[in-house]
Amino acid sequence: LAENFTIVLFHYDRNMNGWWDLDWNNKAIHIAAVNQTKWWFAKRFLHPDVVSIYDYIFLWDEDLGVEHFDPGRYLEIVRSERLEISQPALDRNSTEIHHRITARKKSKKLHRRIYDSKGVTKCSSSSMGPPCTGWVEGMAPVFSRSAWRCTWHLIQNDLVHGWGLDMKLGYCAQGDRSKRVGIVDSEYIVHLGIQTLGGSGGSAAKKALKAVNTRHPLKKSSGGGLDSRMETRRQSTHELKIFKERWEKAVEEDKNWEDPYARQGWLDVFSTINTPKKRSQP
Repeated sequence: LAENFTIVLFHYDRNMNGWWDLDWNNKAIHIAAVNQTKWWFAKRFLHPDVVSIYDYIFLWDEDLGVEHFDPGRYLEIVRSERLEISQPALDRNSTEIHHRITARKKSKKLHRRIYDSKGVTKCSSSSMGPPCTGWVEGMAPVFSRSAWRCTWHLIQNDLVHGWGLDMKLGYCAQGDRSKRVGIVDSEYIVHLGIQTLGGSGGSAAKKALKAVNTRHPLKKSSGGGLDSRMETRRQSTHELKIFKERWEKAVEEDKNWEDPYARQGWLDVFSTINTPKKRSQP
């Protein structure tokens, strides 16, 4: 480990022994809490005052390939471009890429937006917010000290899956989110796509990592069988609804706050997409 970096491993799967073969393991801080999520750990162990000696916080999932990533070069770019919130781009050969804005652009050092005339949400040069610009995914965000202090307060103690949080991170960008949030292309990672929240990943991904187990205990589905992935998704969707309601309530109660992005956000688009359409009358 470089002298100016500290690694903290949050163990949710009782597999602390599986990391002993790594040469930096004894220098890392290990925190274990069975069946907890990344955001649960972050809220409890990464208070802004506790980590204030660090310029940047990397809050990453474990199913990421880092063979093409150098943290020193990455931070040089982040500083020179004045990015407060960022993430490395995802190799286009990744097992899973959920959002086009995170896909690597080989000819660029970094990008802050995408252009897309297809799909539900159209992205153009006039787009001012997620998912077109001002957005990173929750799997591998990097925060400046100031951005993390703001983000920590956004994380809800009881909403452990963090759904909806990524859509609001731009409010913590210490300025215009379309300029202060970006994806770094020259230092990129591979998303291996291991399903740790109730399910299993592909054999190649499993081979690359150490004994990744189910993060949440299995629950019975309404049909009587065991389907933890479905239950996890239901819980995440429920938490998204609660997060949105809390945001709207806070906005309503704070009469002195002016929303710098007072226009339809992706949370509204998300809700529209997932609301069943009414059948047309004959």
